[in-house]
Amino acid sequence: MISMAISNINSPFCAHRFQETITLTRKRNGVMKVKAKLSKPNVKKANLGAARKERIKIPNYSDAENTSIYHISQFFSHPSGIEAILNLKALQSYQSLDSNLYRCVLPQVKLLSFEVAPVIDLQVTPTAQHCLVEMISCKFEGSDVAERQNEHFSASMQNKIKWESIGSEQFLDVDVRLNLVLEIYTQPFAMLPPSTVEGPGNIMMQALVDQLVPLLLQQLLQEYEEWVSHQRKRLH
Repeated sequence: MISMAISNINSPFCAHRFQETITLTRKRNGVMKVKAKLSKPNVKKANLGAARKERIKIPNYSDAENTSIYHISQFFSHPSGIEAILNLKALQSYQSLDSNLYRCVLPQVKLLSFEVAPVIDLQVTPTAQHCLVEMISCKFEGSDVAERQNEHFSASMQNKIKWESIGSEQFLDVDVRLNLVLEIYTQPFAMLPPSTVEGPGNIMMQALVDQLVPLLLQQLLQEYEEWVSHQRKRLH
């Protein structure tokens, strides 16, 4: 297989400078197969990010005869804890792809004149000290116009949920980091520096994270309390 790149392909009719990659593949019968692909190496990209840390006190649900059976680490290793992290109540559907990998489909949202359903793959890794949630992929499903936007952005998210004891008190810490890379290819934004998109974009993303993280903590504590109540009823 032979690959070559041809750059500096400029035209007054093109909005971007393209690079053409030509791949030559020799088949068994000696025939060469030619495949050409156009890419846009000089497209401007906006890098957006937001982060927030939050701490909340955990109620002590331990019994006198067993101090660990209701520990929050047990909750996060239980299916109920995983469901709380995925926030099933806010999802349209979800499926398990692997032992700790889940595909979550969010309810459809309306963007301009079409509807899209965000689909995210989350990897949830619980340990004795913390639970790590990582977004492996994010895309839109819906109309052709909406799905074409998947080619123009990439996103990553990491949520580290950690618990610790200080004296007789226990605390739950959440550390959320969200990053988004957007191609700037529409006019007039393509003629402006990326900072014109990054400034308001970062403000919007930070406001979203600042709103969602406290809600996540409250939801986790509520689900934890319900799980403890169910465990006590089951054991007594």
